Amino acid sequence: MRTDLWSHARRRSRRHFRAAVLVLALVGAPGLGIAGEAGALPAPTAARGLAIEPAAWASFKDRFVTREGRVVDTANGGISHSEGQGYGLLFAAASGDRQTFERIWDWTRLALMVRKDALFAWRWEPDVPVPVADPNNATDGDILIAWALVEAAERWPDGHFRGPARRIAEEIGRHLVLWDAVDGPLLLPGFAGFGAGDRADGPVVNPSYWVFPAFPRLATVAPAFPWHRLGTSGSDLLRRARFGASRVPTDWIAMAGNRPRPADGFPATLSYNAVRVPLYLAMAAQGERALYEPFAAAWTDGGAVGLPIVEPLAGRASGRMGEPGYAAVGALTSCIASGARVPTSFSTPSPSENYYPAVLHILALSAARLTWQACLGR
Repeated sequence: MRTDLWSHARRRSRRHFRAAVLVLALVGAPGLGIAGEAGALPAPTAARGLAIEPAAWASFKDRFVTREGRVVDTANGGISHSEGQGYGLLFAAASGDRQTFERIWDWTRLALMVRKDALFAWRWEPDVPVPVADPNNATDGDILIAWALVEAAERWPDGHFRGPARRIAEEIGRHLVLWDAVDGPLLLPGFAGFGAGDRADGPVVNPSYWVFPAFPRLATVAPAFPWHRLGTSGSDLLRRARFGASRVPTDWIAMAGNRPRPADGFPATLSYNAVRVPLYLAMAAQGERALYEPFAAAWTDGGAVGLPIVEPLAGRASGRMGEPGYAAVGALTSCIASGARVPTSFSTPSPSENYYPAVLHILALSAARLTWQACLGR
């Protein structure tokens, strides 16, 4: 079967566009603003893992996890993908819900482990003859799954989770990281299609695939790889990939000639992918506020209609990410960057939003509880 990871990336880049169209119709609905009165800048507290309220996990599980263990992307035709399976596994492990963890893990292995290596096909589509039409992986999904398995191995030592975590992490380290890149390691978004040999502007990277809090955990099962260098290179990339007057990265970045620029063939936007960048920094207790400030500034007009989709080169917004989970990331980012308080609604994830913003809201709230307690007034 032909491998077309460029098409895969474009589909992932557009994955939540239909959700944007839906939520733009809800502009008048109450949302979660990101601006508040500024106070003292919060200080991070180094903490590991996730902090998830039982009610939030119960709601997520009820709405998005099938009886078979499939995590459903409700804004994208009910598909499932390795990213969603990884988030579901993380939430189940953090909640101590072994039964659900094992259901999700069993489905993930049976449905997505179709490659010859230990990586996972990125997408599974229901109600079609061939649910996995593209066997390529998505590196962020593999990282999330491996991280979740590490957490499960520590929580349930008898569960045989450590071995798979090690094998996945080693495959990531061997095949998906360009360790010898000029200015530090680069993380390829997939096994094929993004390297210098695949594209004239390659390698192409996606900064939201740097799942910063996962790297120290992968080091516990695959210590032969210098994961700390990958974390450092991700922060360095964000300092260099500051485009346009807003000085924010785009979702997809070309690194040809070691000169970051928006990648060819993708919308040059800070959108549904890169919204996770400051969130992952916050989860990793990254205290360099200069990394958060461009995002906070670009999202200052969030409010009830949601975060802008930013076109940094054009100097405009081209749409909105309108469900409350997106604004929760904006609220946390603004707090870290400037001390602006988060709204009271930050602490209550919406019971009706779609899968992806629900994930972001749970992660933002977890980061605040564990690492940025001052944002919650603590």
